[in-house]
Amino acid sequence: MQDTPDDTAAAEAPSEAITDASAGLVAPPTSELSQEVSPSLDERLKAAEEKAEAHHDAWLRAKAEAENIRKRAQEDITKAHRYALDGFSEALLPVRDSLEASLATPNLAIDSLKTGVELTLKQLAGVFERFGIAEINPVGEKFDPHRHQAISAVESDQPANTVIQVLQKGYRLHDRVVRPALVSVAKGKEA
Repeated sequence: MQDTPDDTAAAEAPSEAITDASAGLVAPPTSELSQEVSPSLDERLKAAEEKAEAHHDAWLRAKAEAENIRKRAQEDITKAHRYALDGFSEALLPVRDSLEASLATPNLAIDSLKTGVELTLKQLAGVFERFGIAEINPVGEKFDPHRHQAISAVESDQPANTVIQVLQKGYRLHDRVVRPALVSVAKGKEA
């Protein structure tokens, strides 16, 4: 089959309009299509790149802000640990001052020394109360291994595992045992 001059001309000139005889529609030449679509695609690509850059920038800023918040929180925790006993320390200073004053007094009589120590002990008890430190003095109570430490078991008329003597008081800070009470407990009666 031989090409006619009309067929060759149609193949060489893509810019001519293509017609669809059944629909009666005429499509623009292919070079016009590429010119209309290309700027739109280029614009959309540029807009998407700008948007991606903006999102990346926002992400970097958010990441930096989160890191700053984490560092500030860590500094706050470190300061809280370091200075947690600040108020307690200030409250104990007068107790120490009282003890030092009693030792600095020459020719101290036993009665005045005893009175001074009693006042200092009251001062210390007030500090303990203010900060939630309470004594554990369990004489007559049932032995509790969470709050007491048994040093010995002694024959007694008391029921078995009853604290009969406190060798050293225990202390708790709010509900937490700081130091268990050292105690002697009653042995069970042998039959």
